Amino acid sequence: MAGDVEAPVRRSSSCFLEVGRREIGSSFPRASSRRISGSEDIVMRMIKYGELKGHDGCVNTVSFNPSGDLLVSGSDDMNIILWDWLAKTKRLVYPSGHQENVFHARVMPFTDDSTIVTAAADGQVRVGQLKEGGEVTTKQIGEHDDRVHKLALEPGSPHIFYSCGEDGLVQHFDLRSDSGTKLFTCYSFSTSRRCVRLNTIAIDPRNPNYFSIGGSDEYARLYDMRKFLSDDSRNVNQPVDTFCPKHLIRGGKVHITGIAYSYAREILVSYNDEHVYLFRNDMGLGPNPELAQPELLDALEQPQVYSGHRNFRTVKGVSFFGPNDEYVVSGSDCGNVFVWRKKGGGLMRMMKGDSDVVNCIEPHPHFPFLATSGIDETVKIWTPTATKVMPLPKNAKKIIASNEKGREVNASRAELTLSSDVIMHLLRLNRRRSELNREHEPSAGNFTSDDDEAFYIGFGNGEGNQGENSDPRECIVS
Repeated sequence: MAGDVEAPVRRSSSCFLEVGRREIGSSFPRASSRRISGSEDIVMRMIKYGELKGHDGCVNTVSFNPSGDLLVSGSDDMNIILWDWLAKTKRLVYPSGHQENVFHARVMPFTDDSTIVTAAADGQVRVGQLKEGGEVTTKQIGEHDDRVHKLALEPGSPHIFYSCGEDGLVQHFDLRSDSGTKLFTCYSFSTSRRCVRLNTIAIDPRNPNYFSIGGSDEYARLYDMRKFLSDDSRNVNQPVDTFCPKHLIRGGKVHITGIAYSYAREILVSYNDEHVYLFRNDMGLGPNPELAQPELLDALEQPQVYSGHRNFRTVKGVSFFGPNDEYVVSGSDCGNVFVWRKKGGGLMRMMKGDSDVVNCIEPHPHFPFLATSGIDETVKIWTPTATKVMPLPKNAKKIIASNEKGREVNASRAELTLSSDVIMHLLRLNRRRSELNREHEPSAGNFTSDDDEAFYIGFGNGEGNQGENSDPRECIVS
């Protein structure tokens, strides 16, 4: 069954073979690097490189700049931090200008890392301009009537990006103008025509004309930007296609928290208190899924499923990982980072990434590194630098069973009436209470646990004194 705990299968021989090919000159360096980075041996050696400490609140967004040497983060403290993540130091801290929690921050490409766009719980979309001497100016360039969780940058453009909000509105921005363009408000397909509260938006990297959105119903919607640029304004709210697992159609009990595209134009969709699903572009239900004929539904192939984690308490992202999108990664309510094989859905890794909940997973643009964040006030960096293959934790089955049990219990209850604001407030109170308790406990250094991942962060030749300050880009497969 997809997502079951399985013994990790070592497939390192292809990785070592590739190293040998590179050494004798029969493989081009760039192609060789990509094949090595995508090997399972690399994934099985991922461990925590370090923690970035600087925020005073939950870290709701992490993203690398296009070159990958800087990391930008945003938090409940409403600050933006630019990190030299390799040195684990802050490059720059500035107030975002938002009045509430920052939910997303991205560095615009081809701007020399000087332009950062942000979105927040106050409904504002803002742009920060970094100037000489560390000066930063920010201004509001757009607004929603509710919280804005996600921005999507057009690949390769220093000017174009999109926003979506819980007001159902999708906006298009061009930084060469002073304000955004309202494209449409998303409504349900039912006769009630209720507004769909949007959590996520993603652009197809192979064809930036296409973008997908997801929110408070079960359907991932695909749109074509060219429809909005044409003179024909009829049915602009109608998507080009929609995607949903057959068993969730017309269910009305789930919503979408994260969407990601692969370079093969597959669409990865994460559902609240359900699983993660992978759709090919031939698995669509058409522009209106509730009008889909039974014959179409019967003929549709089931999407690949990734399970074991739990996505209930917060708005979690989801992502591909690897140079050819070989893996799928997600955070979880149990505080772990889950890594699955894209093909087949087998669970490979569970890495403890947060004391409470992991929300954000951000792959490095060029190397097999990850940045993660969640309810904790720190950002974690992961690199494939363990000196041995790391197994699943000994209590993996227990964690997965607990996640599944929680899902079953929640499904048997009446619809939850607590707002996400209240849930997040309770989580923060719980975290602060745990921190106070830890202050009165003996040092963790006095104890060891069989369930802890014992590791040594080493690079190069693996000598014990190379330590954390070595460059993980120079790590070798050993």
